[in-house]
Amino acid sequence: MVLATRPDMLNDLTTEELKKEILARTDGRNSDKMGEKTRFYERELEPLISELSKRNPIPDPKDQIPVVQGTWTPVWSTIPFQDALPGRVLDESYQIFKNNGYYANMARYAPGSNWKLGWLKFASFLLALDLIIIQKYGVVGDRWDIENVAIKQSIRFAGEPLSIEKANKWFDDLVPNEAVEGDVKAEMSVENVDTRATKRLNTAFQSKPVLEHLYIDDDFRVVLSKREENMRPSYTIAVRRGPPTAVSARNPSLLRRESFFNRPFQSNLLGSRKVMRKLMAARQ
Repeated sequence: MVLATRPDMLNDLTTEELKKEILARTDGRNSDKMGEKTRFYERELEPLISELSKRNPIPDPKDQIPVVQGTWTPVWSTIPFQDALPGRVLDESYQIFKNNGYYANMARYAPGSNWKLGWLKFASFLLALDLIIIQKYGVVGDRWDIENVAIKQSIRFAGEPLSIEKANKWFDDLVPNEAVEGDVKAEMSVENVDTRATKRLNTAFQSKPVLEHLYIDDDFRVVLSKREENMRPSYTIAVRRGPPTAVSARNPSLLRRESFFNRPFQSNLLGSRKVMRKLMAARQ
């Protein structure tokens, strides 16, 4: 059942109720086709996110820098790049922001027909492909500044999940905490996917991304992003996985570059029912 979303009704919801309703509606829908996701956003999510964005407690990008640091999972997104490879494992997908100006989009992918494994193909059901996009981030003026740095992959045993700890260790191995600008080689190193996927990855790598937080707090983010400034926006809903970065470790130099969830995502159906009752009462 689609809840009524008239603005006067949404005004009656608390911020926590809006967040729970967004998560409940997107639960299980991240694997929908891109066209379905776009229509779903316009039909059901846009009114909720529009209301939530009015309550953004941290609207200034400079103040968002320390809050975003840590590990997040994008639980729902309309970013086309996520379809470059099939079989993304939601609970093993991460956005990790370091305090040295680097962050990673990382995900595990289940075996697919567009893999190129050579003599390993006979054992593909035992393997998983982990993909990482390394980017630099900071604030220039009053806007986020994002730059693609590298795309890398690793073929691993599928029986060992890409846990938060393993994801952070992989990122640490590639980008040590003491790394500064120029320490990470700019390259795209992907060998085990087909030509079509490689072309999509290369297109993403050559782009100049745009990012804006429509809403951000310690545990919940709604992000508007574009592959390029003049392209159609995409939307991502992300929840924190693990504790925020300690205040003492945050790096204020990033500004000079002119707990809703601390566990794997689970839908909050009880919260959704409470929201439904409140909205239905408002209609009477």
